[in-house]
Amino acid sequence: MDGSLDAIWRIESPRLVASLARLVRDVGRAEDLAQDAFVAALEQWPMSGVPAKPGAWLMSVARRRAIDELRRGPMLDASHAAIAYDADAAQEAATGALDAILDDHVGDDLLRLILTACHPVLTPDAQQALTLRLVGGLTTSEIARAFLVPEATIGQRIVRAKRTLAEARVPFETPRGDALRERIAAALRVIYLLFNEGYSATAGDEWMRPSLCDDALRIGRVLATLVPDEPEIHGLVALLELQASRQAARVSATGEPILLLDQQRSRWDYLLIGRGLASLRRAEVLCAARGESLGPYALQASIAACHARVRHAGDTDWARVVALYDALAGIMPSPIVELNRAVAVSMAFGPAAALVLVDALQQEPRLSSYHLLPSVRGDLLAKLGRRDEARAELQRAASLTDNVREQRLLQARARELDHSS
Repeated sequence: MDGSLDAIWRIESPRLVASLARLVRDVGRAEDLAQDAFVAALEQWPMSGVPAKPGAWLMSVARRRAIDELRRGPMLDASHAAIAYDADAAQEAATGALDAILDDHVGDDLLRLILTACHPVLTPDAQQALTLRLVGGLTTSEIARAFLVPEATIGQRIVRAKRTLAEARVPFETPRGDALRERIAAALRVIYLLFNEGYSATAGDEWMRPSLCDDALRIGRVLATLVPDEPEIHGLVALLELQASRQAARVSATGEPILLLDQQRSRWDYLLIGRGLASLRRAEVLCAARGESLGPYALQASIAACHARVRHAGDTDWARVVALYDALAGIMPSPIVELNRAVAVSMAFGPAAALVLVDALQQEPRLSSYHLLPSVRGDLLAKLGRRDEARAELQRAASLTDNVREQRLLQARARELDHSS
């Protein structure tokens, strides 16, 4: 597939699927219609050229096909008939009027799609895989790498999830009251995963996908407005605000990655930092009022706040970061948390102490193909002067990632060891 068309699909498909799902009330069929529209684009754009607004073109084609199906459908009910009628009127009147006709009390199709995909008829694994596919626009192989499981497993989860939603006749709507609250935990998980994919893309030519970060942050803010008394929602929003504040400093003018300790902190967005710290304080106040400890998202936000509160990397309170990771590991045990903790240990107590922790993680099956394990180990070995071993680990890390920018970074770090004394 041509790179530019692939980029358009990644950007436009989530909104396309979300809008279509609102129209046809079936997420599986919405994805099919979106893909049909893209096939039409592949056939027409090479001759006619890419339109000035490719998303609008795709939406027009897909909606027209959806409305035709609704008219032809033997079970066309009154609500769908009204939608089809109003859709015609909207298309004739003005671009965008259909959104006003079909919208409900939230006004965010992507949030509605997430909450539909997080229906309790699905398992947590299925909820996450389906959301990454529909809202994140990830391929099955990319989702498999994110979950550290075989591609076939993810494919089966997605197929079964769409079938289950269709068979259960799950309505495409934003639930209210208790029905909304019972989906919050699942929604937070998938918003978190979406942001992470945008922040460090699993594959492709760019290290970040800012549009995904923006979508995840916006959805999180909307959810916090809907359920303002849930501390972990504010904890997640705080984490996303603080992480997003670094975006401009995370890449060079040519798009190459810049790691945290090398970033120009003057390029951080201090408005977002202020908002993130305010959301974190809100989470802390709500937890204190309930007599509860901070949850996993608020703890991660607290770790991000340790970086955000200092203007120079050397002023970071790494001992506090380690303590926060200790707390996080206690409530959300994970080999990835342990790997991140090891990085903090290396900064607080030295690379030798951290290498012991990282070496223990090499026996963890879920990290066998996780590129950041050899990447971290390579950095620690380099600091300890074990350059040959470090170079081999960094080269192995480069071979395990499908992100082109990250591959280049890891390969460059491996080459630097050839010239170090």
